[in-house]
Amino acid sequence: MRIVLLDRNTFADAIVFSTARLAAHGQEYAHTGADEIVARAAAADVLITNKCKLSGAVLEQLPRLKLIAAAATGVDHIDIDVARRRGIGVCNVRDYARHSVPEHVFAMLLAVRRNLLNYASAAHDGRWQRSNIFCLHDRPIDDLAGATLGIIGGGTLGQGVANLAVAFGMQVLFGERRGVSPRPGYTAFEQVLAESDVISLHVPLTPDTRHLIGASELARMRPTAILVNAARGAIVDEDALLDALRTGRLAGAALDVLTTEPPPVDHPLLVADLPNLIVTPHIAWASRQAQQCLADAVVENIAAFMRGERRNRVV
Repeated sequence: MRIVLLDRNTFADAIVFSTARLAAHGQEYAHTGADEIVARAAAADVLITNKCKLSGAVLEQLPRLKLIAAAATGVDHIDIDVARRRGIGVCNVRDYARHSVPEHVFAMLLAVRRNLLNYASAAHDGRWQRSNIFCLHDRPIDDLAGATLGIIGGGTLGQGVANLAVAFGMQVLFGERRGVSPRPGYTAFEQVLAESDVISLHVPLTPDTRHLIGASELARMRPTAILVNAARGAIVDEDALLDALRTGRLAGAALDVLTTEPPPVDHPLLVADLPNLIVTPHIAWASRQAQQCLADAVVENIAAFMRGERRNRVV
């Protein structure tokens, strides 16, 4: 059985990806462009991909393919309908970033609420040195304790964020799906938007969640609120977010994801130079521990498939 890993460089060099123990004829590629996928995958029984897009047109050209092992939780880069029709199995990895993502969410959130980047730079650009008192008070600082955190998405990552929020003394609201009557333990979507000091997104990208947070949703949020997105970029209407930040209808945002990744150099959110916006390059998932857990789980998914077992199957 031939295993092909299409995008090895989405993992750090130090991560051990032991597919060699599964197949003597495996092949790893550091990076695979869209025009290289079919040629490199043609002989594969199993494909491993983190973010290489496997469209229906690509899958139709891979008659030998039996399994797609997504090195991720999200599978929005794979045409699931075509895979199902062609009898190609698809598996993913869940919960590997159960510590990494919540910790990154709070790193970004603390940085925005406490204006950390501004004050760190003040120690190096001379503003602190020019102060006529012992400290510097040129940007507001807000505690997390006592604030309300609204979480959209109640899975492992949302629950992990909630646990940290409780430790910080925050009140937590879990948002129900838009237009659905709240289940026990959940609050109506619109109410969460209106009552939260922070909204943190932890839902997959689907047709229902694309632009889940747009102009009307941002208008419902408190002008003192912060939006955090460590899920998928397209869940947020980026044009509407930029407008809300520029006009003061939203106090701040912390993003680990954008709709296009990597983004163009002139991406509006990256060139806006807004003091109330932090963007990191899709690395919330990428602690060393989480990456190794992910790599190990991908290998175990493939091993289970080779034994005739279903493990973490999406299809």
